[in-house]
Amino acid sequence: MKRSIIALMWLAACSGPAEQDTARTALTVYTAAEADQLPVYEEAFETAHPDIDLVWVRDSTGIVTAKLLAEKAAPRADAVFALAATSLMILDKQDLLAPFAPAGVERLDPAFRDSAAPPHWVGQSVWSAAICVNTIEAKRLGLPVPGTWDDLTKPVYRDAIAMPDPASSGTGMLAVAAWLQMLGEDNGWAYLEALDENITAYTHSGSKPCKDAARGEVPIGISFDFRAANLKSEGAPLEVVVPASGVGWDVEAAAIIAGTRNRAAAETFLNWAISDEAMSLYADSFALVAVTERSRPLENLTVDMQQRLAPISLAWTAENRERVLAEWTRRFAGKSEAAP
Repeated sequence: MKRSIIALMWLAACSGPAEQDTARTALTVYTAAEADQLPVYEEAFETAHPDIDLVWVRDSTGIVTAKLLAEKAAPRADAVFALAATSLMILDKQDLLAPFAPAGVERLDPAFRDSAAPPHWVGQSVWSAAICVNTIEAKRLGLPVPGTWDDLTKPVYRDAIAMPDPASSGTGMLAVAAWLQMLGEDNGWAYLEALDENITAYTHSGSKPCKDAARGEVPIGISFDFRAANLKSEGAPLEVVVPASGVGWDVEAAAIIAGTRNRAAAETFLNWAISDEAMSLYADSFALVAVTERSRPLENLTVDMQQRLAPISLAWTAENRERVLAEWTRRFAGKSEAAP
């Protein structure tokens, strides 16, 4: 009997640490990051924190935002990553975000993080609107390369432009919100009506108009800066136009979902999300990151990107999002593509 007890104690001593070593926390993270970016982020994080498995739930900004709001009574996410700050402001008003100050939060540009102390969300990078022009198709069709947003309303571009649907795409929303703020609402809606005359389709995702332009499926796509720059670097026959009059923008940001049962792992993830390692990874895709000294110019993008950001209020976009989307849907949703 004594020998059996000793044997069991020995087995427990040997097996206990092994079981602990293999135990991993599954952290569910909702995100609107581009699908080709996630493996890079995942590898870097899980190399640094092998005890945490990231479980991504990815979709376009509007879809992720709606999903989180729908799950308010019984949240399924532990954290949010690379979602528009304007969406996080909406979620925060519904008490869905947990206050947390990640290590090194003081390094972030104040314009790119929540002003509360402790913050409820922290910025990662800035993305902004851009125009992708397929130079081969434009030449074939006799289309001049547009230089301004106003150019896109000219009759020569009839049925030549694709743009993201703001109801599903954060890129579509930031573009619409910027035009309404820069021009004033009356003039902004008039501009959108004129632009709609030349729109062939409003797409589900923000990157699709530029991808379609790169493939020659549409001559011109309103999309976002780094997707345009990357596609051109990959050899697509694109000219990237960033109008000097100002471009809509938003901040990709991260937060912890209130009430998560994996709070420690979520805090570890947010600490990593604003680390120097993470900022360096963001800077491979984005011209502007939240730790500004980590920003560096991107190939095929103008070097003065920060100066081209429209003087807009992200808070205005968040506060007026539902009203703006209802009006936009009433006017223009007839050209929206079905969600995949």
